[in-house]
Amino acid sequence: MVMSSIQDLPAENISFTVFKLNGFYSLGEWRRFLFIPYFFMLLLSTTSNSVLIYLIITQRALHSPMFVLIGLMSVVDLFMPIFFVPNMLLSFLFDWNQISLVDCLIQIFCVQYVGAYQSTLLLWMALDRFFAICRPLSYHNYMQMPNFLKFIIAPILRNTFLNVSMVSLAGKLNFCMKNEMDHCFCEHMGLVQLACGDTSVNNLVGLSTALLIATTDFVFITISYVIIFASVMKSGKSSMKAINTCITHIIIITFSLVFALMAFLSYRIKNNFSPSSRIFISTMYALFPSCFNPIIYGIRTKEIRQQLLKFFNHVKVLPH
Repeated sequence: MVMSSIQDLPAENISFTVFKLNGFYSLGEWRRFLFIPYFFMLLLSTTSNSVLIYLIITQRALHSPMFVLIGLMSVVDLFMPIFFVPNMLLSFLFDWNQISLVDCLIQIFCVQYVGAYQSTLLLWMALDRFFAICRPLSYHNYMQMPNFLKFIIAPILRNTFLNVSMVSLAGKLNFCMKNEMDHCFCEHMGLVQLACGDTSVNNLVGLSTALLIATTDFVFITISYVIIFASVMKSGKSSMKAINTCITHIIIITFSLVFALMAFLSYRIKNNFSPSSRIFISTMYALFPSCFNPIIYGIRTKEIRQQLLKFFNHVKVLPH
C-alpha cells in the first residue's frame, strides 16, 4: 500500500507546464538546414496568398461569390503557417524548443480551428458550383448573403464548438508522464499522449472532431460534385468553363485529402514511418495547401490569371 501511494504521488501532485518539442532532432546537425526549405515555403505562402487576397479585394471583376470564397481560402492559407512555422524556424536555428502549456493549447486551437475551415470552405465552393450549374436561374438568389447564411452558420458553430471542447478538455489533464513531444509544433494527440490518467474522452472528442468536420465536409463535397457532373452529362451542356472551375476545386480537394489522410493515419495505425517522416507529413498537411492553393487557382482560373497579368504589367509600368 505504501509503495502504491508513493508511485501514485507524481501522477496526483505533479503536472508539467512546460514542454519540449523534439521534432527532427534525430537528424542531428542536419536539422539546422531544414530552416531553408521551411522558410522558403513560408515566404511562398505569405507572398502568393497576399497577392491573391489583394487582387480579389481591389479588382471589381473578381467580386463574385466564387472569388470571394477563394479569397477567404487565401486568408485561411495565409494564417495557417503563421501559427507554427516561425516557431519551427527559431527552433531550427537556435534550438528554442520549449513551449508552455498555455501557449501549446493556444497553438493547438489556432491550427485546428483555422485548419477546419480549409475543408469547410471547399464545401462552400462546391455549393457555389452546384447552384451555378444545377440551379443557374436561381444562382444569384441562393448566393445572396441572407440566403447563403443558412449554409454558413451551422458549420461555423460546429467548428467552434468541437475545437473549443477539444482544447478545453486537453487543458484539464495532468501531464506527469514526460514533458517531451516528438513534434515541431503542438498537436492534440501528441499532447494527450503525455497525460496520466484516463484520456478516453479526449481521444473520442479528437476523433469526433476529425469525423464531424473534415470527413463530413468531404462527404457533402463528393455528393455535390457527383450531382454536378451527372447534371452536366444528362443535359448535354457544353459548360466547360463551369466544369473547369470544378476540376480546379477537385485538384485542391485531392491534395488536401491525401495529406490529411496521411497525417491522420501515420499517428493512428501501425506503420514503418520514422518519427521524422511522420513529423514531415504533419507539417506538409498544414503547409503544402497554403503554398500551392493560390498557385493552382492562379494558373487554372482565367479571371484571376488575367487580373494577375494586369497587376504585374501595372507594377512594371509604375516606376516609369
